[in-house]
Amino acid sequence: MGLEEEIEDLREEIAETPYNKSTEAHIGRLKAKLAEKKEKLENQSSAGGGHGYAVEKHGDATVALVGFPSVGKSTLINALTNADSEVGSYEFTTLDVNPGMLQYRGANIQILDVPGLIEGAAGGRGGGKEVLSVVRTADLVVFMLSVFEIEQYDRLREELYATNIRLDTDPPNINIRKTHKDGLGVTMSDDVSLDEETVKQVLREYGYVNAKVTIPHDLTIDELVDAVMDNREYLPSMVTVNKADLIDKSYLPTVKAELRERDLDPDDVLFISAEKELGLDGLKERLWEELGVIRIYMDKPGRGVDYEEPLILFEGDTVGDACTKIGGEFDERFKFARVSGDSAKHDDQQVGKGHELADEDVLRIVARK
Repeated sequence: MGLEEEIEDLREEIAETPYNKSTEAHIGRLKAKLAEKKEKLENQSSAGGGHGYAVEKHGDATVALVGFPSVGKSTLINALTNADSEVGSYEFTTLDVNPGMLQYRGANIQILDVPGLIEGAAGGRGGGKEVLSVVRTADLVVFMLSVFEIEQYDRLREELYATNIRLDTDPPNINIRKTHKDGLGVTMSDDVSLDEETVKQVLREYGYVNAKVTIPHDLTIDELVDAVMDNREYLPSMVTVNKADLIDKSYLPTVKAELRERDLDPDDVLFISAEKELGLDGLKERLWEELGVIRIYMDKPGRGVDYEEPLILFEGDTVGDACTKIGGEFDERFKFARVSGDSAKHDDQQVGKGHELADEDVLRIVARK
């Protein structure tokens, strides 16, 4: 029996097994085995060659536009950036990942026009695995839906989940420390609903014999498997609905109801028309917010503050991160820095590498000679 058949058998057994406390450990073992075999199949497929979509990351941040064929991604990326992506009204117009660069507020945001996904992409249909591997490298996933096909969102999320992309969630906070003896020791907080034996079954499936495991919060079996596999990508996402110019007012309540069915707040979803270039200013602003980009104006010795070309970082980044991005010998020669702006208690505050910066701070780095 081949790997694909084994995977299908495991899926069927999981689907047919009623979930309760007495079957929880068994289901946990099955899901762990399923994830392991899927990874093995993926590795075999990758080793088999074929052409991929290796796109080198450029700029300050990367956005992946994800959508089914002919939803309007190429039209949008052409309107937003300096890309030149072939546009057509038929499926599979975009045959390769086409990067474009959006220049906004001093930042260069790379936007990848990913070839239209189809059902079964995670299984390899339509070159789906190569396409999805590009999505994994992005800083933000933007779902692009047709206003007339909101249900596409369900299938797109399923395909991304199947290729180990986890959206809008944090990695499970689990600590696993291998030991030399004493078997598996599991420490869980009171709010963890999984049975201890379930946790042990999953760990054994991945070859853990002696280990200390700490689980400080509740989680599902799937999240436990994700934590043990440790090969998932956790990415933020947002949703935009294209062809809004074609919506009749009487149809708008239907669109909003379909969004709510998928736990999408219509007020958070951006309605645009790529062809008519409507709503694109709002989209640029939203991309900026979702990426968490910040601008740092460098105070350069003898030249003053450079407000024209800011250093682009992300929310939560520190003076140390700024030194790393600037490069050179700043890390080794760093003495202290002076910061003015929202992150500082006062102008020209003297800070160290650990100081967290804020948007539009002015930063001067003082280095040892």
